[in-house]
Amino acid sequence: MEKNLGEIAAYIGGEVSGDASVTIKGLNGITEAGPGEITFIANPRYRRYLSSTKASAIIAPYDIERPPQQNMIYVKDPYVAFGKLLAWFYPEEKEAPAISPAAFIDPTAQVSSEATVYASVYIGPRAKISKGVVLHPGVVIGHDVKIGEGSILYPNVVVYPRCIIGARVIIHGGVIIGADGFGFAHPGRENIKIPQVGIVQIDDEVEIGANSTVDRATIGRTWIKRGAKIDNLVQIGHNVTIGERTVIVSQVGISGSTKIGDGVILGGQVGIVGHVEVGDNCMVAARSAIHSNVAPGQIVAGAPQMPYKKWLRMIGAMVRLPEYVQKLKDLTNRIDNLEKKLREGKT
Repeated sequence: MEKNLGEIAAYIGGEVSGDASVTIKGLNGITEAGPGEITFIANPRYRRYLSSTKASAIIAPYDIERPPQQNMIYVKDPYVAFGKLLAWFYPEEKEAPAISPAAFIDPTAQVSSEATVYASVYIGPRAKISKGVVLHPGVVIGHDVKIGEGSILYPNVVVYPRCIIGARVIIHGGVIIGADGFGFAHPGRENIKIPQVGIVQIDDEVEIGANSTVDRATIGRTWIKRGAKIDNLVQIGHNVTIGERTVIVSQVGISGSTKIGDGVILGGQVGIVGHVEVGDNCMVAARSAIHSNVAPGQIVAGAPQMPYKKWLRMIGAMVRLPEYVQKLKDLTNRIDNLEKKLREGKT
């Protein structure tokens, strides 16, 4: 695809500063881009490359001054604009509806003729697969599972029986939906297994990254609400609720019966104990340990969690700990010497 800068600006709702007739053939990062490519600046740390990039144009926020001889498109949010351009220049190839004869489909399953089912897919009894669904090789769909329109399940996704997946959901390779929740009585002694008879419900427009796992509820449902985005290698325990538009970064572990509100952001490797609540629009820094409820709108960090600014002060003090230890030793020596002189003076 080739577009001139003026056409691109019109598409993303931006303003050109420079030569609007410049031809753009591709997109790239600011340090890798060359002639004929457009790049963007969203993070301030990349502003130092403004004058050295070889890109033919830069998408930038309005507060950046245009370098000499550089072409710019000014927009409100460069990252969003760049994402829109990526989809325009590199559209995904849509799967043609077809059902492979090498797939196993139970006679009682309902599979839309407008779905795409690859070889080596298993679809169990009474499952319902809507139009536009794409099931890649190795996908296993248990009995009574429902999958909404336009959802995509990449290779080796497993959806256990009775789980519900909404419309336009994307589930990446190796994800397990609906395995038993980790429920045992008398743990470490008898380990009596508690039957896990609930389901997983995934609402519309959720995306789940590769090799993540979502456990079924003991009773009721484990529920991931509309628009939540979950990264790779995330563990979601039984009866957990994930709010709308929440973002969960990789290697997060969420214990059973925890409730995560709407618009929450959990950084990488966050761990959350069971039966707590994280309120709407909270932010949790990477590698934090959540051990108690977090009120809506809070920013927390650390293990156990604390207000983010308090955590920063604590980390700052820890960095200077060797200095403080040396000062303490010096002060201790001075006190010892003073006490020694006092004793000698008395004698």
